[in-house]
Amino acid sequence: MSGALTARFPSDPQLIRQIAARVRGLADSYEPPGFGHVPGPDAALFLCAIDHRTGYRRAHLLGGRGPFEGSALLWELACAEERRRPGTLSAPALLGVSAAAVEDLFRIGGETVAGAAERARLWDGLAATLVDRYGGSAEALIAAMDGRLGGAGGLISRLSEVEAYSDALQKKSFLFAKIADRRGWLAVEDPENWQVCADNVLMRLALRSGLVRPGEPEQVRAATRDAFARVAAEAGIEPPLLDDLLWERGREDPDLLGTAGGAELREPPRPDGTLFY
Repeated sequence: MSGALTARFPSDPQLIRQIAARVRGLADSYEPPGFGHVPGPDAALFLCAIDHRTGYRRAHLLGGRGPFEGSALLWELACAEERRRPGTLSAPALLGVSAAAVEDLFRIGGETVAGAAERARLWDGLAATLVDRYGGSAEALIAAMDGRLGGAGGLISRLSEVEAYSDALQKKSFLFAKIADRRGWLAVEDPENWQVCADNVLMRLALRSGLVRPGEPEQVRAATRDAFARVAAEAGIEPPLLDDLLWERGREDPDLLGTAGGAELREPPRPDGTLFY
């Protein structure tokens, strides 16, 4: 661990044990999402690729269910259309997709998703790569990773070659891996390469709890990832489950893990132009 990272993550064994005990207690009553509403690997791959800052202003009912808002609304709209018209969320259908088509897909109650042109561009790039390298199939991409998340040729490396999955957090890549794993579409053979996603919610929790000290965004992000890896190991909880638990509960309660670091602390400001934070 570098000196800069050590300064950001003091690695207090007693604090890690305390937070691990807190996490175990929370996990006892927590049921992680099973993603049963996602129709298939292609749908998951394309929706993870554009799951950022939706811009929806309101929550909406859909088919008598909900209300849904934000990211959940985006997924519900697209998955509903995929069930009505199988193949809507596939590489052949989304190669060269227009901004207008994206707007139509995500339109509800007089509003639609923000940044349709950018999302269309990301979908087109992903579709082109999928057609060129994997026969247009997310299942073929999963087969090519041969059960490996990490390393050359692993899923995370393969996804990072596509702009839509090139974010520094690797949030979208691990989200897709998590969905595919829980749905039984892939079997991970190197579970040591699972990571929590050090996004704004988890960075805030790490800072306020005292696990991590303030610093530059990438320093805090790396320290947060390392800190929660230690917490997961101490608690005996797999990182994907810890990630879900902390993100879902931490959005509503930034003091979920305590305020030993300072109740006023927040994640570093979002760098200009950053979509994924």
